[in-house]
Amino acid sequence: MKIPLKPPSFQNQLLKAVKNPETIIRLSNNLNPLWNNRYIHWDKLQHLSPPNGLTHEEWWLATKLARGGLLREIPLRDVKGTPFKYALPDPALEYLHSIDQDAGGLIQLNDKDTINPNVQERYLVHSLFEEAITSSQLEGAATTRKVAREMLRTQRAAKTKSEQMILNNYTTMCMLKEKAKEDLSITMILELHKHLADKTLDDADAAGRFRKDDEDIRVFDNMALGETILHTPPPSNELEFRIQALCDFANGKTPSGYMHPVIRAILLHFWLAYDHPFVDGNGRCARALFYWAMLKHGYWLCEHVSISRILCKAPSQYARSFLYTETDDNDCTYFLLYNLQVLSRAIQELHSYIAKSTVDLHSIEKLLRATHENFNYRQLDIIQHALRHNDDIYTIKGHKTTHKIAYETARRDFLGLVASGLFEQKLRGKEIVFLPSEDIQNQIQYGSKKQK
Repeated sequence: MKIPLKPPSFQNQLLKAVKNPETIIRLSNNLNPLWNNRYIHWDKLQHLSPPNGLTHEEWWLATKLARGGLLREIPLRDVKGTPFKYALPDPALEYLHSIDQDAGGLIQLNDKDTINPNVQERYLVHSLFEEAITSSQLEGAATTRKVAREMLRTQRAAKTKSEQMILNNYTTMCMLKEKAKEDLSITMILELHKHLADKTLDDADAAGRFRKDDEDIRVFDNMALGETILHTPPPSNELEFRIQALCDFANGKTPSGYMHPVIRAILLHFWLAYDHPFVDGNGRCARALFYWAMLKHGYWLCEHVSISRILCKAPSQYARSFLYTETDDNDCTYFLLYNLQVLSRAIQELHSYIAKSTVDLHSIEKLLRATHENFNYRQLDIIQHALRHNDDIYTIKGHKTTHKIAYETARRDFLGLVASGLFEQKLRGKEIVFLPSEDIQNQIQYGSKKQK
């Protein structure tokens, strides 16, 4: 990854400008924190055409002057003791409004109809699987989604380090709902890391503790040739103090004055990633803290929204949002805006996915109504999935996990599908498994020979 070019010195440019009254007038006529409604970094601005005859350096100075009045400090300090700051320009306020509307209320198909809570829960579980998988993939886990989903669905033991990372992420996400009832503490952070890093580190002792004096690390660009240093975290002897300050910030003790809870959650994500207190697993732990903070403040849907799935599609943009902050006077607005965009998109995609899947279920139900007795929503969901993945194998245990139901309920669901002729029951080793019939598509469309 190419490290963003560091902007010109604000102080030097300002000293130069005040010597020329005409420059001051030009600057005052172009005070805008945004360009085309975007909060851009010098790395991009230098390649654009400046307005009204300004040089690129003067345009950057005008931009920085406009942003200065918006910036607020947070308690996080860099390794030199300089505070980090953030602003809430118009795009941030727009994202926050959207998130407030969509992440705490009911998921609806339209203005009148709310999705069946049972159907909704099933798709929310799928999203929980997705976050566990993609958050691990961001940290280097290498396995297919199909294999990972099968592991989580059937609750089998992990076979590889990558699978263990995914399993750890899933169990950690599941425990966050209860943890959200508590204030954040160093003990809780260490506990979360221990769950996330269990059986995945070269040094097993490193799970659930801060890095030691001889473990101070640097963050390198894994994709670059040579050793490109992207970030140098604070030394280990500062971690206890710094992470306690993070906890005070998470619990609303600092700073004074109101801070929107979504902003606080994203800044927590940035803070832990910046301090990098662990030998490994810092990214996963930082994202877990974000989810903890969102749940803490009532954004219940975020337990099931996968931000990592979107981050995984463009990991360089995720990394660049950190680098833009560090290279532009600790301005966290770049990181905030990127993550607000990701969160808003993830929430909208989940709403759309659930709505579409529910409509699909209704369509299948309509087709089956003429030839079969009514199936329950769980059986309809299995049929829907089997039509898209006719080579998948289904188990009672996996069905139980996916729908959070009793074993006997899951067993009856499959026995009903077998009785209908849409599924077959077979023995795989010592386990009973279920497969869609070879002609399941025709049976649904034209009617089954085997009625309930």
